[in-house]
Amino acid sequence: MARPKKTAAAGALPPLTAEAAAKLQDLLAQVDAGLKEGRDQEDLQQMLAATTGEASWDLNLITALGGLAHPGVPGLLAALFGTHLDKPRKKALKRAFHLLKTRGVPVAADLLPREEPPPLQAPEPAPALAYLSPIMGNGERYIILEGPKEVLGGNFLVARVSDQAGIQECMVVHLKSRERQELWEHFRQQGLGEWATPPPAHAVRLLEEANTRQPAAEGGSRYRALQLNIFKGWGSPEEAPDLAALIPPLAPGELNRLLDQSRNLAQHPLFLTWLPGWEELAPWLQKLQEVQESRLVLSDQQKQVRMEGVVDEAVQALYPPENRELWGWRLLDMAYFLDLQGHSSEARWAQAAAQDLIAGQRGPLAGENPFLKALVWGAIRLAWEYQEKTKQEPATSILAPGTGSPLLRR
Repeated sequence: MARPKKTAAAGALPPLTAEAAAKLQDLLAQVDAGLKEGRDQEDLQQMLAATTGEASWDLNLITALGGLAHPGVPGLLAALFGTHLDKPRKKALKRAFHLLKTRGVPVAADLLPREEPPPLQAPEPAPALAYLSPIMGNGERYIILEGPKEVLGGNFLVARVSDQAGIQECMVVHLKSRERQELWEHFRQQGLGEWATPPPAHAVRLLEEANTRQPAAEGGSRYRALQLNIFKGWGSPEEAPDLAALIPPLAPGELNRLLDQSRNLAQHPLFLTWLPGWEELAPWLQKLQEVQESRLVLSDQQKQVRMEGVVDEAVQALYPPENRELWGWRLLDMAYFLDLQGHSSEARWAQAAAQDLIAGQRGPLAGENPFLKALVWGAIRLAWEYQEKTKQEPATSILAPGTGSPLLRR
């Protein structure tokens, strides 16, 4: 087997042209003669300095001078190149001095200027970040702030807030990389796998609004103890615009189309917790079952009309008019959440449905809000599908779901 070729040595010199190499040899001979004759060092320095400047020449010149075992060479080298701070010349100069020492030439320790260590750089502070979970069906969400430990005493603030009950929980923890991953995995297992990253001041505004809404809430006092530091690190709530200003206005001609399309959101994973729960849905499931089992001879169309009527009643009961504005603001907040995630189409659907709910009672000709009606229908379909799946199990009923039920409202 052929032996691998050796690579060039780390200190290999850049090659010179034949003309430059001859010039170097001639110059070296003049320096050698001058040193032996006791010629003035300044004269020799000026003669050599006139040739320096080009990197490959300088490196060859330094090495060649290091081969002259004369006490005047170290001073000459220091005068010519001691102020050069680039790495290649500095390394060549050190090698030349080492070679001179090995040949018995004294080299003063203070020939070169002392190298000052680089100034210590203060570590960059951790950026102030914020994360929002989607709003759950009970009006709760998580708000997480991440930033410098020096500000909060930990690098994570985790708060559970309610749009009605204020700050329910608030804690500060210091998490290392692995523990940070475990935190996000914990939320993912709880069904919160999607998060948005808003401007930090917006998250602070949400915390402040929750605190103002219910100052006596369990997590409120903990938040207020950190309030000034939070404002300092993540911005004050006044720096964040109102929610309505964060969402682009809808064109009037687009409102009806987008409102109709908002029914698609009922099947979106982010809105699963908005579906009515089993206990809430049970009376209406019973009524729908009665329509299906009615002894009256009804056409399919008549049954459908009656079922639509039952669903409209259920929507009115499950989402009463006095709570519609609250649901509208939750939905508008979700529109901003979807915008932050880059889902602009879904965001506009949510925005249209939210504006309809916030506007107030719909007229009889307009029918029910498409989004709310789709939520109820979606819950009913899940209930029926679950019944079909478990009808072979005697202990299971449509009104008494087992532990595998998809309708476990938060």
